[in-house]
Amino acid sequence: MAGRLPYEEAVYFVYIMASKPYGTLYTGVTSDLITRVQQHRSGDTPGFASRYKVHTLVYFEPFGDVMAAIQREKTMKKWKRAWKINLIERENRHWSDLYPGLIGAPHARAFDGSPEQIRR
Repeated sequence: MAGRLPYEEAVYFVYIMASKPYGTLYTGVTSDLITRVQQHRSGDTPGFASRYKVHTLVYFEPFGDVMAAIQREKTMKKWKRAWKINLIERENRHWSDLYPGLIGAPHARAFDGSPEQIRR
């Protein structure tokens, strides 16, 4: 996405999931975007995302540094809803599900099991 590291260098991702266009939004950070989206979609993990059926990946940003990704997530979680919608629509005007495009992407899976990598 705009203004970040080239996709090939990304290890961490800040992402937004939606229940539907203009529906409930969930912002998170992960080092394994494919697995994390699968967890949201399955609804097996209890919590906000499963409760509100937040299953559509509508936005993500790659980061090479975990601290930068965590800070971006914290910042975005404080944003007004309208700001998040504007961000989504700048990059994904039709609120398309971005998950199918991740399959086979070289660095959408980067988690190596080390404790330094954040996984929520």
